Amino acid sequence: MSKIIAITSGKGGTGKSTICSELGFALAKQGHRTLIIELDFGLRCLDIMLGVKDNITYDLGNVLKGECDIYKATTPVKLASNLSIVCAPEDPFAKVDAETISNICNEMRKYYEYIIVDTSAGTNESVFDVVEQSDLILVNTTPDPICVRDARLMSDEFYKRGNKKQRLIINKVDPDIFKADIIPDLDNIIDTVGVQLIGVIPSDNEVVISTGKGIPLPSNSLAFRAFDAISKRIKGEDVPLSFKVLLQ
Repeated sequence: MSKIIAITSGKGGTGKSTICSELGFALAKQGHRTLIIELDFGLRCLDIMLGVKDNITYDLGNVLKGECDIYKATTPVKLASNLSIVCAPEDPFAKVDAETISNICNEMRKYYEYIIVDTSAGTNESVFDVVEQSDLILVNTTPDPICVRDARLMSDEFYKRGNKKQRLIINKVDPDIFKADIIPDLDNIIDTVGVQLIGVIPSDNEVVISTGKGIPLPSNSLAFRAFDAISKRIKGEDVPLSFKVLLQ
């Protein structure tokens, strides 16, 4: 049985799309057929992050307009033999509903082991409707009080809707931030959001280089180790959570 993973955040700029791309690369590298479906309409970026910006013939917008089927809108990623993407429409006003996305995901379950859904940021109704269809929700935040509060509000709404399949990712973590007396520590973030932690991603310039060039992270980078560990926890492997190693 394949798994649908929704990656979401209460605020833009938390690195949600970066997490989608790097988890996609990580799962594909481990031999799993993986599909990323991008729903950030009008703000498409994963084609650049995955190195396929010149290879997109059809996107989700074409599917919604009936101009092609979902298979034609699926683009293989050259640098990862098991990874493909369905890019978001460039039209910011394109309309989609949760039932359509659910039907697309269920159709693609036949061919992919993992389907990663990159939602739009924010707490609008369509995000909640789409995300609650997923087998796992990854709530993403950075160590910033505004982002943490927004993540908590989003998570609370999922809980109200009866969805307890949530895990927390804390992204762009720099140890120096905790010296500024803005947020005490990682435990404070976890307690505030109220979601079990699945991984911490350190601030790493290799991420900026990787996503800008559309290439996988080098295997010796701190960020790669973090994404690799998260991907294995998603699969149910017993990988210890170790902040000290990542944040040195």
